[in-house]
Amino acid sequence: MTDTLEENSKPKLTRSIGVVGGTLLTLSCLTPASSLFVIVPDSFSTLGTGTALTITVAALLCIGVAFAYSELGTLIPSSGGEYAMVGTLMGRLAGWLVFILSLIVVMIVPPIIALGTADYLAPVVRLDPEFAAAAVMLLSTAMGLLDLRANAWITGIFLALEVVGAAIVAFLGFTHTQRSASVLVHPVMDGGQGHTSPVTAGLIVAGLATALFILQGFSTAVYLAEEMENPRRTVARTVLWTLAIGFAVVIVPVVAITLGAPDLHALAGGDIAGMVQQWSNSAVGTFISLCIALAIVNAAIVMVIQNSRVVFASARDSAWPTPVNRALSRLGRRFGSPWVATLVVGVPGALLCFVDLGVLSEVTGVAVAGMYVFVALGALAARRTAFKHRAAWRMPLWPVLPALLMAVLLWVLWQQSTESLAITGGIILVAVAYWALYLRPRQDTHWVISVPEDEQAPAPFHEDEDADADADEGGDGDGDDRDERSDALQPASRS
Repeated sequence: MTDTLEENSKPKLTRSIGVVGGTLLTLSCLTPASSLFVIVPDSFSTLGTGTALTITVAALLCIGVAFAYSELGTLIPSSGGEYAMVGTLMGRLAGWLVFILSLIVVMIVPPIIALGTADYLAPVVRLDPEFAAAAVMLLSTAMGLLDLRANAWITGIFLALEVVGAAIVAFLGFTHTQRSASVLVHPVMDGGQGHTSPVTAGLIVAGLATALFILQGFSTAVYLAEEMENPRRTVARTVLWTLAIGFAVVIVPVVAITLGAPDLHALAGGDIAGMVQQWSNSAVGTFISLCIALAIVNAAIVMVIQNSRVVFASARDSAWPTPVNRALSRLGRRFGSPWVATLVVGVPGALLCFVDLGVLSEVTGVAVAGMYVFVALGALAARRTAFKHRAAWRMPLWPVLPALLMAVLLWVLWQQSTESLAITGGIILVAVAYWALYLRPRQDTHWVISVPEDEQAPAPFHEDEDADADADEGGDGDGDDRDERSDALQPASRS
């Protein structure tokens, strides 16, 4: 009885969105247009015409990652995302390390994206990059305090403008083609003084971390699982739909830009707005620049929303000293949003806009790849005896797919720069020390990972259904069939 009262006393988020709202929010966090216009240009400088190939290989990896997220997100629906899933399946230390990796992304990515705002507003107004980025972060923080359903539609409108801008770039690039499509599969890059140099397999592998960062964001669906209606159905669909749409929005313009750039030197420069003006006129270039600026604002808003949920969940699970936990787990009375956690994410993000964040982009890529390794390990542990009878979406090709995914991601990490690996490793060592000195001695009261009771969860399988559950464990069936079977177990009415 006491356990039930304690569970009921924990703060819970409100279920208010379905597949459409979740997909709008998740796509906005993946923010394919801002990835296209802010991060992809750096890939053009290091990978040349191999950028599209690298992103495609990353997308294939992300399919396996999406399957893992879909299974774990429906098995353990929590706003804690990766750390709640991994911590529940593999133990609290593993969950803590995943949380630290996600915290790197939480604090660094929004300011990195926001710092591109001033460049794309330049055709209309000249602004200081740091102050413009800080303003974007503060605006995003204010938006993050609102109701989640309202944010889904606001960001959906921004997302539509992003897609329009990306479509115009793709059309102009394809109608001004300068080179054969063969450069996509036999990639080259600017070698200087009019020469070209081949893009090697080693360069492509090294570029996969950034490419994973470009496509990262489809995982937002698992962070929103506590606020989704019928999460065991909507989470998987949202994850997979978001990855497919986001990849399409990125790869089509990337191919168009690759083929339509005036020369390899211009491609390496990555001035997409300048190319658009050269292909059309200044008015179209200005429109595209404004679409890019909106994409950046949109990304910042959704990232603040997502990241505040991670911080909120960590406080609810007592990751910090008690007064800090109490503050970070507070929910607003009017909108039900975790307002203190939102401020904790957004305000420091505004301050980080005045810091040189160059090398931290690489660190973020390493953190994302590291998170995916833990998620793959969690997927391997998801069908142990304690979990295999729970109704959830189940991935195909288990356990081969998560094992292969983990091996490839470790290889990708091995190819990253020593500096980025050292910085990430140093942060992990500090996190382990905090765990050993503070959290572990207080393990009865601190870092107790919780998954709020899901009132719409299907009933667990009975012993006479072991054969069916074991068939699911093999993973050679169709995920949708299992999803439909889970739906058949749903209560007749929704609470």
